[in-house]
Amino acid sequence: MKAFFDMRQLGHAPEIYFRRGAAMPHQEQPRRAELLRDMLIGEGFPIIEPRDHGLGPIKAVHNPDYVDFLPDAYTRFVADAGADALAIPTAHPGRRRGQEPKDIHGQLGWWMTDTSTPLTAGTWEAAYWSAQTAIEAAEEVLSGARASYALCRPPGHHAMRDCANGFCFFNNACIAAQHLTRRFRKVALIDVDVHTGNGSLDILYERGDIFFCSLHPDPKTYPTFYLGHEDEIGEGEGEGASLNILLQHGASEADVMDALDKGLAAIRSFGAEALVVSLGFDMAADDPLAAVAVYPDGFSEMARRLAALNLPTVLVQEGGYLGPSLADNARSFLTTFREAVK
Repeated sequence: MKAFFDMRQLGHAPEIYFRRGAAMPHQEQPRRAELLRDMLIGEGFPIIEPRDHGLGPIKAVHNPDYVDFLPDAYTRFVADAGADALAIPTAHPGRRRGQEPKDIHGQLGWWMTDTSTPLTAGTWEAAYWSAQTAIEAAEEVLSGARASYALCRPPGHHAMRDCANGFCFFNNACIAAQHLTRRFRKVALIDVDVHTGNGSLDILYERGDIFFCSLHPDPKTYPTFYLGHEDEIGEGEGEGASLNILLQHGASEADVMDALDKGLAAIRSFGAEALVVSLGFDMAADDPLAAVAVYPDGFSEMARRLAALNLPTVLVQEGGYLGPSLADNARSFLTTFREAVK
């Protein structure tokens, strides 16, 4: 199983964000990807740089105006606010959005939902190549591979069609799933990051050709809030093609596996021909953003159950932060999955 990664993904280096009313060190650091890359090297995974597939596959999923906003947004912000200012939104539209402003500060609030996606000098390049990594991993499966792994960073599953959210700029998993529809009539996307795949839900909510399932704690009390409730099952052509499976805060490994089995059963019923996994290691008990308790052996078991679907599969990295077991959890999952799909 090949892995895909580009060093330019390390360029996004946010220092702080705001959570629960306080400024704190940003959790989504380049070191995350370095640890995962080094683990892959140690375990003998071939790591391949993605080709440049351009903006087309990204704009197939995201609002083209949102995509076009990002390349020079940081430069425009610095020109107005200075290099020492934090490039986050400080104003947002209401429920009646009105019209997009021309001022960079208004545009930040138009295209971003929170303070967790500060722009830095390397943000555009990192987000762009993170998406290219997902596209290349999808290309690998389209070419006949049983599975591939996209070491995407920044992550993507909170990015909605027209806005950044929750550390995420482009929804890499949805981009990969959309790319797979070039060959496969029905694709499933299952999100096993501890946080709601709210961006994926937003993008796929009216689509019937891509089934979406997310396992996460109740969004009434756990970030990213707002989306991911059990009654959100899709609309129009997508009615019945979205499934949110709620976990209790502090859920055990056995609870998570039971939820996963429900998601896998739904994917089988949907008749998926290919699979994308939004893979988050923040399900770990010692993750800095922990809400449930999965351990390395649990990640191995998760990999076995996902591989048992026997579908062409693209694994797309999402969360998993700088806790003590990050590399061990990744090793447990990815080596088990590699063995299972030989």
